[in-house]
Amino acid sequence: MKFRGTVTIWLKEGIFDPQGAAVKGSLETMGFREVEKVRIGKSIVISLEAQGVEEAGKMLEEMAGKLLANPVTEAYRIDVEEEKAGADR
Repeated sequence: MKFRGTVTIWLKEGIFDPQGAAVKGSLETMGFREVEKVRIGKSIVISLEAQGVEEAGKMLEEMAGKLLANPVTEAYRIDVEEEKAGADR
């Protein structure tokens, strides 16, 4: 079966996020003074073959832990769904 996994990665709390600080400053300059914090992250979308959603999730977890995210400074979340035929995102 084909699956689409999304690994969303962001800096852990306590790690300074210079991009987030710059965006927050720009938003404040534009009049959005209600913004309290901005954290910038990244999203990696991976299509893969697996026997089921659990196996796909385990594979993505291993990929994230070994390569995609730095476990010292970054946190991540994995979402997995069955890939629909003809779906393109």
